Amino acid sequence: MNNQYRKLLFCLLLIAPFYTHAQYLMDMIDTSKDAGKGMLGIYKKFDHLKLGGYIQPQFQVAQEKGAKSYEGGDFAPQVSNRFMLKRSRIRIDYVHFGKETKPGVQVAFQFDVTERGFTIRDVWGRIFENKYQLFSLATGMFARPFGNEVNYSSSDRETPERGRMSQALMKSERDLGAMVSLESRRKDQKLKYLRIDAGLFNGQGLTATGDFDNRKDFIGRISLKPYNINKKLILSGSVSYLNGGLLENTKYKYETGTVAGIKKMVVDSQASNLYKISPRVYYGADAQLKIRNRKGFTEFRAEYVTGTQTGTASSNETPAALLTGVDGFHVRQFNGAYFYFLQNLFSERHQLVLKYDWYDPNTKVKGKEIGAAGSNFTAANIKYNTFGIGYVNYITENVKLVLYYAKVMNEHTALTGYTGDVKDDVFTCRLQFRF
Repeated sequence: MNNQYRKLLFCLLLIAPFYTHAQYLMDMIDTSKDAGKGMLGIYKKFDHLKLGGYIQPQFQVAQEKGAKSYEGGDFAPQVSNRFMLKRSRIRIDYVHFGKETKPGVQVAFQFDVTERGFTIRDVWGRIFENKYQLFSLATGMFARPFGNEVNYSSSDRETPERGRMSQALMKSERDLGAMVSLESRRKDQKLKYLRIDAGLFNGQGLTATGDFDNRKDFIGRISLKPYNINKKLILSGSVSYLNGGLLENTKYKYETGTVAGIKKMVVDSQASNLYKISPRVYYGADAQLKIRNRKGFTEFRAEYVTGTQTGTASSNETPAALLTGVDGFHVRQFNGAYFYFLQNLFSERHQLVLKYDWYDPNTKVKGKEIGAAGSNFTAANIKYNTFGIGYVNYITENVKLVLYYAKVMNEHTALTGYTGDVKDDVFTCRLQFRF
């Protein structure tokens, strides 16, 4: 056992005896209600600390060996079925309350420990303003304030993984930065259903050990918090915006164009391109509608994102490093979306999950244009559609069973290996244990 694991185990042994049950700390605690007062009492009694976490052991079967997948990562070349720990997380929260039981400071640590290694997920602190009870400032490593799916906890999500679009654009979901939030903590405040987040971030998230250029991502989100239209309907949603980019470390820049009647990635090699910024600009909107019924809830979710993405020749994901030599960033116009339909069956313990999502990493090219004679498009330009069907059983408050089949369909191209549909469907059986 290496030193990192020894240190983590030692910390948990010190803290664990004080907790028998815990859930994640909510952003704001309503001390006017019995539940809020109870939570406040627990924090005072145990020095304002709280421990929570979950593990997600699962078994997966792919259509063929070596399938490339966004349903938990690529399969090894000779593997088509596997056991794995997708997530195994511990979260520790500290909250300090000032005068009149108002929160003053919150600090959070979250770690992921699986067979693939030990990584941080959240390390951040938040300061609350309590005169108007409107503002807060958070800084550290935390989830980017963009869209719904990126911010929806993996322990609560009904599908095993986020969609291809969310993973490609916001890999690891987190980033290092600072964010100001406007959110009323007064129940009589007119703005109580509104939340506004705005922050600056490094841009590469957890894909690199540190920032590699001076360009920062600005991310802003305006949200309608869950609003009861009537006794049966609950509506929420948001609009999001990201404006960032990457430093061009070479003079080569590629964009989709037409040469001699053939679409291809056209290189611009002007010397003036060196040290310019290659853009990443996203526009997003999402909405969620919950309908109460005799069995529990019917819920619809949708999100659409479009914009400009900077990637590489072989990948449409955000690069984790600057390029050198004759390589250059590839700038593509993209769009994508997802749609959820959730329905409780028999009772709130049983849930049907239907999901459809698409991600088109290059909207300027399609089908047989990819791989056509004279073109130079790679698989990074292929559009994917994914249909998912699943069943969730909330066995107890702490145990959840997820059965989910993802039918993945790529557009048919002239590119070798992608002239038809690739066999990359994945079935997942997961048990989640949460404390």
